[in-house]
Amino acid sequence: MTPMEPARPSLLSVNAGRPKAVEYTDAPTGTTGIDKRPVDGPVLISDPGPKGTGGSGVAGDAVCDLRHHGGSDQAVYAFAREELDAWERELGRPLGNGAFGENLTTRGVEVSGALIGERWRIGPDLVLEVTSGRIPCRTFAGHVEEPRWVRRFTQAAAPGAYLRVIEPGAVRAGDPVEIVHRPDHDVTVEREFLASTTRRELLPGLLAAGEALHPESLRAARAYVATYAAGD
Repeated sequence: MTPMEPARPSLLSVNAGRPKAVEYTDAPTGTTGIDKRPVDGPVLISDPGPKGTGGSGVAGDAVCDLRHHGGSDQAVYAFAREELDAWERELGRPLGNGAFGENLTTRGVEVSGALIGERWRIGPDLVLEVTSGRIPCRTFAGHVEEPRWVRRFTQAAAPGAYLRVIEPGAVRAGDPVEIVHRPDHDVTVEREFLASTTRRELLPGLLAAGEALHPESLRAARAYVATYAAGD
């Protein structure tokens, strides 16, 4: 039997959500845009602006809690179809593209294994840069409706990746994903996620990623180092 070739890195779907009133969100609006569905046709992705004022980088996608979501460093959220498939097996139910609130569902891309600062070209124009992993929250847990979801998702340590927009462009399902830059360090999305959640001792190592790191993670790493240096 001929071995199966690995999947060609590609975009399976672009997903967007509209504001929806729910009881499980802490957003001041009482609404969430986490219920994302695949969008037909090309979708423009661009820098939404600073956190607190800018929402999603994906045209037509709602961000309802600007305190914690959206902005330049979280302009786009990507999740691997392979990880969704793994969760389907564990949960025993189907999970469509966008089920975890991701804007981009990919195939053949190491999303949680991507390096902070890694750049992806999707389609002819769009270039994105990896900044951090996604920290699960109450809204995510309410959306998925699974017991102890925040803990389970955290323990899996495959959080998907937030990305900033380096070059805007329109993308659509089927577009190829090409890694056009891979930085010279070993700080992956998974490692950044662990350092930010269950393994704070990993924080100093995040500094190798420099300014490409999400500003909140960079501040946390610097604060950790400063605190322990002061105690020496």
